[in-house]
Amino acid sequence: MSAARPPEGTPVSSAPSLQIDSLAKHYAQAPVFRNVSFEVAPGEFVAIVGESGVGKSTLLNCIAGLDDWDAGRVMAGGTDIGALGAEARAHWRRRHVGFVFQAFHVLPHLDVAQNVGLPLLLLRQHDDARVQQMLAVVGLAGLGARLPQQLSGGQLQRVAIARALVHRPGLLLADEPTGNLDPATAEKVMDVLIAQTREQKAALVLVTHSASAAARADRVLQLRADGIAA
Repeated sequence: MSAARPPEGTPVSSAPSLQIDSLAKHYAQAPVFRNVSFEVAPGEFVAIVGESGVGKSTLLNCIAGLDDWDAGRVMAGGTDIGALGAEARAHWRRRHVGFVFQAFHVLPHLDVAQNVGLPLLLLRQHDDARVQQMLAVVGLAGLGARLPQQLSGGQLQRVAIARALVHRPGLLLADEPTGNLDPATAEKVMDVLIAQTREQKAALVLVTHSASAAARADRVLQLRADGIAA
C-alpha cells in the first residue's frame, strides 16, 4: 500500500518528519496489523482511528521505539529507528519525541514545574525560563509550585502537553489525550496541542476514538488489521 499524502495547503518540507513503510506486528502467532504505511510532514497533524484492539496504541509504541515490530521500517527525522539498539533508541526518544498519554503519567512527588521540566533535566539542559514559558502557553502560569493532586484532569493533561513539548521535539505522539476529559475541556486541550504543533513544526500523530478530536486533524487514517486506509 502506498503512503497517504498530506492534502494541498498542509505545511511540508523536502522530507517527512515521519515515514512508516509496510510495518507489521505480531504477538506470538497472532497478527496485530500489517502493511501499515504513511508519512507525516513537519507541522502536520494526523489522526489515526480504528476499532478497539486493532493496535493503535501498539502502533504508537512502535513509532516511539518502545516496542519492536516484525517487518517494515520506521524512519523519523532521517533516523532508522529499527537500526538502533535499546540504549540508542532511549537517547533518540529522549531528545526527539514528545509523548502525551491518556492517563497523564505525571509524577505525584514532583510539582508542576518539575514535571514539565523533566525532559530538559534528562537532557541536562535545565531551563527554568523555558518551563515557565510552556506553563504560560498551556494556561498554567503561576501554578508551577502546585502538586499534581491539586489540579483538575484538564490541567493535568495540559501539564502533560507542556512536558511533551518543552524540549522542542520533532515528533509528538498522543494516545487518547482527551479520553478522560469532558467535551469542553477536551476542546481546550486540543486547541493547545494543535497550536503548539504548528508553532514548533512538530509532526503530530494522535490515536483516538473521539470523532471531534479526529475531525480537527489535517488527515484521518483508519488503522485496520491489513493496513491503513485514508
